[in-house]
Amino acid sequence: MQPCISRGDCIEGTIRMLTIDGSVLEGGGQVVRTAVALSAITGTPVTIDTIRAGRERPGLRAQHIAAIQAVAKTCRARCEGLVTGSNRVVFIPGDPAREDIHVDIGTAGSIPLVIQAWLPVALHVGGTVTISGGTEVENSPTIDYVQRLHMNFLQQHGADVIMTIMKRGYYPEGGGLVRVEVQRPVDLMPLNPATTENWGSELFSCSSHLPPHVAERQAESGKVHLGGTGGTVRIHNDTRPGPGTGSSVTMICGWKGSSAIGRRGLPAEKVGEIAAGRLLDELKKPGAIDLHLADQLLIYLAQYGGSYTATDCSLHARTLCFVLARFGYRVKMEQRKEVVFCI
Repeated sequence: MQPCISRGDCIEGTIRMLTIDGSVLEGGGQVVRTAVALSAITGTPVTIDTIRAGRERPGLRAQHIAAIQAVAKTCRARCEGLVTGSNRVVFIPGDPAREDIHVDIGTAGSIPLVIQAWLPVALHVGGTVTISGGTEVENSPTIDYVQRLHMNFLQQHGADVIMTIMKRGYYPEGGGLVRVEVQRPVDLMPLNPATTENWGSELFSCSSHLPPHVAERQAESGKVHLGGTGGTVRIHNDTRPGPGTGSSVTMICGWKGSSAIGRRGLPAEKVGEIAAGRLLDELKKPGAIDLHLADQLLIYLAQYGGSYTATDCSLHARTLCFVLARFGYRVKMEQRKEVVFCI
């Protein structure tokens, strides 16, 4: 059964509003972030109902509100329902324009997920966003994954975007600070991942308020467990203190990446091993890009065209394709040995 998504009359009377069931498929923040970004890009007012209805704590959380606010500030949107726990949001966009904005999530909520909502809109008009919150958060890309994989991919397709990691923020304190600048608007080239053979691997081992040897042990373990699969491994350690205590490992090889977050009681060596294992799982599968990058790029594929292959199709990707279709964008998925995404 397809998601229950329909068109209804807007409160403005003459404007037609798109109404989206926020509980469809993945049923999480992905629906909200994608819907408001597409609303701003297309000028289509949208109501999102039953937001995160199936989750343990349904409704909006702080990071979802921050993502909506980031997009709203870029297009001077009128919004209803932006309170914690709200299960319904009305988003009526104005015309996107270059803005220099600040967004404080107020918790250790994911900065990368706020960027996911803001960036597709900002690429059309330029602008900057400075976000305070969590840079390494469970169930979210790490900030290194975003900078070194997601941003690098977009830059290679024409995006004039720069990210600066000013402070890292770990759960539960948060307090990380990241600035992203789209220097000028530009139409991306059709997506077509370049070959990644013989690129080698990069490993980013980071920690805050922990002895330097923690990051070193994470990195060494990740390198050892990756073995020779990823070619030459370049290691980058970042132990600059942030507001809280924590650690992370992000590993990248070509257009595939992985990460692991440290926690109390988990040895540093295990953090590196987990990240390496996740990358090895992606590298052994056919497809040019990894499972998670595949869904993150769909909003750009829909707008700018092209095609790419991925190791698999996640529930997030299926959810995105449904939401994109409701805004008039049709993305094709074809399951072969790898998954092909194209227009």
